[in-house]
Amino acid sequence: MKLKPLADRVVVKMVEAEETTKSGIILTGAAKEKPQVAEVVEVGPGGNVDGKDVVMTVKVGDKVITGKYAGTEIKLDGEEYIIVRQSDILAIVE
Repeated sequence: MKLKPLADRVVVKMVEAEETTKSGIILTGAAKEKPQVAEVVEVGPGGNVDGKDVVMTVKVGDKVITGKYAGTEIKLDGEEYIIVRQSDILAIVE
């Protein structure tokens, strides 16, 4: 199956969090922070959203930073994705 986002929505896949700290301490699953860096998997067409024209500025393959609790988490074919609005993306990581 393939996800095709509508309007100004973007499908992202979270990048795995570090399992050790800078000092070398290994973190358990419960101690890890929710990662905020994600990779863009699919991008909606943009267009007229809520009466405003939206131009999509992210593209597939971009690494982005999202809001900590932004979007809707979904699971498809054993993979976890998050669907967010482009306005919930805070920055593109270069």
